[in-house]
Amino acid sequence: MTRVLGFAGSLRQDSYNRALLRAARELAAADGIEIEIFEIGGIPPYNQDDEGDMLAVVRDFKSRIEQADALLLVTPEFNYSVSGVLKNAIDWASRPYGANSFEEKPVAIMGATIGTLGTARAQYHLRQMLVYVNAYPLNRPEVMVSSAADKFRDGELVDAHTRQKVREQLVALTAWAKRLHPG
Repeated sequence: MTRVLGFAGSLRQDSYNRALLRAARELAAADGIEIEIFEIGGIPPYNQDDEGDMLAVVRDFKSRIEQADALLLVTPEFNYSVSGVLKNAIDWASRPYGANSFEEKPVAIMGATIGTLGTARAQYHLRQMLVYVNAYPLNRPEVMVSSAADKFRDGELVDAHTRQKVREQLVALTAWAKRLHPG
């Protein structure tokens, strides 16, 4: 069983990205993949002054990242990039210097938007951040859900093609994690 920690960069309860993460968790079970969802909304704004006395939510977040076999980051696209809350969570998890929880962690990225580019710009910015924190993002398959309003109904991913792409990415993430960290 591959243990994946997933978190979405959107705080909105009815966001397509949160729905996409829930769909991934549902679809993963058929392939022996367990996705635990972490809600990043409770993580305070990053402040280096607080690194020596991190709040319990930050310590818990870092610990869950470290314990997971792989990560699934689901990002909206805000102003051509990732959301502030997602960037904030990454900042906390990679700090303090020498205690980077993302170190050599396999990561898959997906995102949904009502627009036509499917969060492509945000995903590429996220890849840049992951390079810096020495995580190993999965290159393919990419999951960039465009026209999300047509693919979700009542918070459920109903588009068969998108469901298949999500499942393919999760299977590839499992193989990537095993390749990077055999045994």
